[in-house]
Amino acid sequence: MHKGKIKKLVRERGFGFISDTDGNEVFFHQSSLIDVKFEALSEEQAVEFEVEKSPKGPRAINVKVVAA
Repeated sequence: MHKGKIKKLVRERGFGFISDTDGNEVFFHQSSLIDVKFEALSEEQAVEFEVEKSPKGPRAINVKVVAA
């Protein structure tokens, strides 16, 4: 599992970006969240996630909120 923080949320479109511990930015979609609703997320919130390859680049999946 990778660790990072939510960098940006695009609420009207249901996606956002996570900044991982190495400083890389990873896309995520609200359908990739586990045990949390997209509306409950906030920027700078700590998360764990897995990364998969997609046609547009790396994408975070199985995103979970964790204690900072």
